[in-house]
Amino acid sequence: MPAETRFIADVMLGKLATWLRLLGCDVEYFPKISDEDLVDKASRTGRVILTRDTELIRRREARGKHFFVRGNDFRDQLRQVANRFSIVPFGRVMTRCLRCNETLMAIDRSGVRERVPPYVFETQRDFKTCGRCGRVYWSGTHRDKALTEVREIFGLQEHARD
Repeated sequence: MPAETRFIADVMLGKLATWLRLLGCDVEYFPKISDEDLVDKASRTGRVILTRDTELIRRREARGKHFFVRGNDFRDQLRQVANRFSIVPFGRVMTRCLRCNETLMAIDRSGVRERVPPYVFETQRDFKTCGRCGRVYWSGTHRDKALTEVREIFGLQEHARD
């Protein structure tokens, strides 16, 4: 089985990075990074550069290590990247922290009582957390809306319990 493609997104593609993370992709993103540092980091870590920057792709060090993303709408961008890199929209959905890119870990309910609103604690049974930033995730309306958006972006029917 081939290794998962890991990405690094340039400063113009923050929203795309977040949505790729939602799909479970390993995407580094730094809102303030120079092209030189981006290319260096990609080279050192074996990541594919996702970019809309024509100057960046002209750099010798970036040749063959980038994917030029066309269009301004994140939905089109997400479809492009998913198609090019054979990303299955619901293959690993909601397994990474949207903020930090870390893989989420299941956490016992008792460990989140003080970290989530009382209503959430009373109505939810399953929680995940990010080991880096401590953010807590659960199946709520934000998740449902995001998954509905993914279905619409990829033209998919209702997915059996994501």
